[in-house]
Amino acid sequence: MQTNIKFQLTLMSFIQFFAWGSWLLSTGAYLGANLKFSGIQIGAVYGTMGIASLFMPAIAGIIADKWLSANKLLGFFHITLAGLMILIFNLRDFNSFYPVIFLISMFYMPTIALGNSISYALLEKNNLDIVKVFPPIRVWGTVGFILAAWFVDFFDLGITPNQYYVSGAASLFLGIFAFFLPSVRPEKNNDKKTLAKSLGLDALVLFKNKKIVIFFIFSMLLGCVLQISNMWGDGFLRDFSLQYADSFAVKHSLMFLSFSMISEALFILTIPFFLQRFGIKKVMLMSMLAWVLRFAFFGIGDPGSGFIFLSLSMIIYGMAFDFFNISGSLFIEKEANPSIRSSAQGLFMLMTNGLGAIIGAYGSGFVIDLYTNTETSQKDWSTIWLIFAAYSLIVAFIFVIIFRYKHEPEKLNSIHH
Repeated sequence: MQTNIKFQLTLMSFIQFFAWGSWLLSTGAYLGANLKFSGIQIGAVYGTMGIASLFMPAIAGIIADKWLSANKLLGFFHITLAGLMILIFNLRDFNSFYPVIFLISMFYMPTIALGNSISYALLEKNNLDIVKVFPPIRVWGTVGFILAAWFVDFFDLGITPNQYYVSGAASLFLGIFAFFLPSVRPEKNNDKKTLAKSLGLDALVLFKNKKIVIFFIFSMLLGCVLQISNMWGDGFLRDFSLQYADSFAVKHSLMFLSFSMISEALFILTIPFFLQRFGIKKVMLMSMLAWVLRFAFFGIGDPGSGFIFLSLSMIIYGMAFDFFNISGSLFIEKEANPSIRSSAQGLFMLMTNGLGAIIGAYGSGFVIDLYTNTETSQKDWSTIWLIFAAYSLIVAFIFVIIFRYKHEPEKLNSIHH
């Protein structure tokens, strides 16, 4: 029974992120190269994920807590996503494309938290150690994302709407499969979980703490860069097609970009060592400097003699992404009162994947348009990436000066026990 549950949850995680990986990395290039969307328009498309992250996970959490089994809600969301993917296939102009991609973000973003909740509940129900068993299950989500990008790349679907059919097929499968998972029923308790509480708004008391206020501001500022290379990376590499048509990074741009996700999976394993040795502030600073290198390597690299720099950018991504998300979450866990633990984490996600992501999507789109030749549509990618690198460096510099934090390993250990 336990083995069966672990397999079911692993398959759920794999397909859930396969559906996302089928289009997340490639949509930017498709919209720019095929549909001729502007930078601001592409930024707006990706910004829908940030807007959806502000409130949809909270609403889904309330529904799953009060009225509908979490697995059935997951199934309903993914079946709806399958229909939306069919609908978006034939849309070619921004005014029709945007509302549908907004709905896609509305229905997809809450499934990440729902998937985690289902896994936790079923593992606990089967007397399995969540801390030990869940990470190997969740890592298959990253594998699914990577293989989806490889599939789309191998069949050259990245700049065609066919990528949405791939995602839709995966969502339809998961939508049906979710209804056959063991039911995760709403808890029968007297706790009133309001929308405000689910959004983390009861954690606003944390803003009385100057250190946490500063931390949340930097979370938002760094949250601006989290999706930039996912938005623009594929289009950037494809723009080298005239000079380096035979380069692996151009011919298989999505596969090449997916090495960033492999790096992400590997760097997760190093976090306990770095946190224990250097503390949360230095690990956060490492993340910021890693973002500087991520963008700078893109700025000076190319698929020819500069291929080494592109490769280094893939490797450093894991440190840039993981060290910020994981260490930031642990900082909030340590500083927040246990009574508002979940709300505090919700507020952290709101600042990064919500407000930060929205600002980053529109801001990067503005920079792209600013350095795009209106007559030839050619982009000055080197300048664009170096601007993003300069932004990350400025944030890191101010962070060192303003954020005060004393590393206390014994308190860090108490988080895990």
